[in-house]
Amino acid sequence: MIDLDRLNRLRLHRRPFGQIAYANLVLSWDYQFPRKTEIVLEGLDHLPRDRSVFLAMNHTDRYNYWPAQYAMYRRGYPFTATWVKGKYYDHRGTAAFLDSTNNIPLPSRGYVLVTDFRQRYGRKPAEGEYRFLRDLCDGLADAAAADVGAQSDQVRNWIAACGGDAAGFVQWFEARFAPLLDHVIRLNRQAICELGLNVLVFPQGTRSIRLARGHTGLVQVAHHLGAAIVPVGCNGSDKAYPGGSPFSKGGRIVYRFGKPLEPNGPELGPHRVTEAYSPLSRAAGEAHGVQFRAATDVVMAHINALLDPEYQAAADQRSDGVRGLDRFL
Repeated sequence: MIDLDRLNRLRLHRRPFGQIAYANLVLSWDYQFPRKTEIVLEGLDHLPRDRSVFLAMNHTDRYNYWPAQYAMYRRGYPFTATWVKGKYYDHRGTAAFLDSTNNIPLPSRGYVLVTDFRQRYGRKPAEGEYRFLRDLCDGLADAAAADVGAQSDQVRNWIAACGGDAAGFVQWFEARFAPLLDHVIRLNRQAICELGLNVLVFPQGTRSIRLARGHTGLVQVAHHLGAAIVPVGCNGSDKAYPGGSPFSKGGRIVYRFGKPLEPNGPELGPHRVTEAYSPLSRAAGEAHGVQFRAATDVVMAHINALLDPEYQAAADQRSDGVRGLDRFL
């Protein structure tokens, strides 16, 4: 699981041995035999070679970043570090592989709430229990009313044990969550500012064939570090990787790279927060949420323009992928 000890021990590398080994020993053969996988990179000249950027890509399947990483590596572009959901670190073997291949764990609020509850009570929270706790921590529920409206005895017990009351629980949770965020920001700063890595992010979060509404975390971190965001549209990877197998079934995968969206450029500049803030924190969201959302919508629109019709966002921008607590476990 993701905890302070793991995040503190995690080291990113300019030339990640795990990525190089997997590319040469597995992907190079898998993409040639027995079913050839054609990887097309359109607009790659938009990707800067003289500085690090964030790559914002749609997330159609479990492995749709592998072909892009492999093709960029073969063309001599910088290596990448990828944001990965916390749940993939709950299995020791998978966690070791992810650590060796230069990934950045992202312990979301939902992940921390669900895993802490499961550790404490030996079960995952019911959907109603989770929604109650999440709304409380997100400031969407009135703390005074929450003291008498908790979903279950175990939720009431947790609130009482870790905060005394609902308001105290929120303060406890933010204090629990903040050090994890500090390490996430440290790793992103190291990747962008020190190691010359590009950081690959799926701003929609959960996998979905159609592009879904983006989360604001990418914009918060990128603008905090002063880095540009390059939109990338991935087309066809879901057909090469239709299930859980890490081996491609072959076919044609097209990645389209858009022009960099600069923090102070015409697209994102009007929405940039110029005062200091702590990325991903509740305080930042409360103070600057409107600007973060507007900038994120700009990024998602640029990704959408790089997608074939079958991958473009639906009118409601809803995800057609995994829902409920399975997003975190």
